[in-house]
Amino acid sequence: MKTSQTPLTDAVLMAQLLERMERGGHPDADQYRMVVRRLADELGRVQDVAALDALLEAHPAAAQLYENLNYQHAGLCRSLLDASLAAEMSARVSIARAKQPTPHGAA
Repeated sequence: MKTSQTPLTDAVLMAQLLERMERGGHPDADQYRMVVRRLADELGRVQDVAALDALLEAHPAAAQLYENLNYQHAGLCRSLLDASLAAEMSARVSIARAKQPTPHGAA
């Protein structure tokens, strides 16, 4: 008898189990593959994007699995791009400032 109510609940349970297995050292290979397969299935069933994002933020092993499963669609879809974006924005501001004419006598 299935006791969980939603794909999100099942995904959270599988993500927690995967995290424990990852921290535990040397899990049984068959059990590990079964958990990964089940988690992959459950992640595919989660419809609530905000809940999925929260689950992936809380469980790095699940986030890595999700990224690997979706790589063909979005590349490193869960990798943080904030640092790259901030660097690009800063560079654009600096370039724009450098292009502005300076008043006579200013260094």
